[in-house]
Amino acid sequence: MTEQKTALVTGSSRGLGKALAIALAREGYDVAVNYARSKTAALETVKEIEALGRKAVLVRANVGDVEKLRSMFETVREEFGRLDVFVSNAASGVLRPVMELEESHWDWTMNINAKAMLFGAQEAAKLMDQGGKIIGISSLGSIRYLENYTTIGVSKAAVESLTRYLAVELAPKGIAVNTVSGGALDTDALKHFPNREDLLEDARKHTPAGRMVEIEDMVNAALFLLSDKADMIRGQTIIVDGGRSVLM
Repeated sequence: MTEQKTALVTGSSRGLGKALAIALAREGYDVAVNYARSKTAALETVKEIEALGRKAVLVRANVGDVEKLRSMFETVREEFGRLDVFVSNAASGVLRPVMELEESHWDWTMNINAKAMLFGAQEAAKLMDQGGKIIGISSLGSIRYLENYTTIGVSKAAVESLTRYLAVELAPKGIAVNTVSGGALDTDALKHFPNREDLLEDARKHTPAGRMVEIEDMVNAALFLLSDKADMIRGQTIIVDGGRSVLM
């Protein structure tokens, strides 16, 4: 009898994280749903996963705090015993011009977006005794200038670099590591951007594919990377932007 497949998606109470968690449940995974503040929204994700006949475990943790991150993985170990997939999706950040950034803004953003990927991967690898897959989430701000995006852009560049290092060092354990990077996505996260309308207008006008990137496009890319068909793709950042970055 094959063992039940298990996954942990951080920041899965809404947006892309929620969509990934539900997509994994559809693919037959039991899923650990992580949130930091929005418990009501996280419970919705749990409900939708359970409606698909899969087990869902709710875990509260600010992933930027390594102690809380480790405690989250301990819960996963108690509930599932092992892990097949870890998606480091939770993200946060301070949107300010360079000259207005403070040390606390830098630390907050780097901890949640980059540090959590490194220490999350360490903990995930301990639970992946039969191999597994790790996915990071990035954005075009990691490779190009976006207004007020310094802390997030740099943290996402760190995620992409970490992806390469993790891919090499975790390969002997049978663990594949990749990242999916997206163009502007019209999610809750974008509502915090002062230049949200400009970003959306830019994406609508200048995407060669003729439409904006949807959450589903990101989910499809992640599911492909998590499948056996992508076993020889390692340490890569796959850009899902309808060709937007090609025109830059």
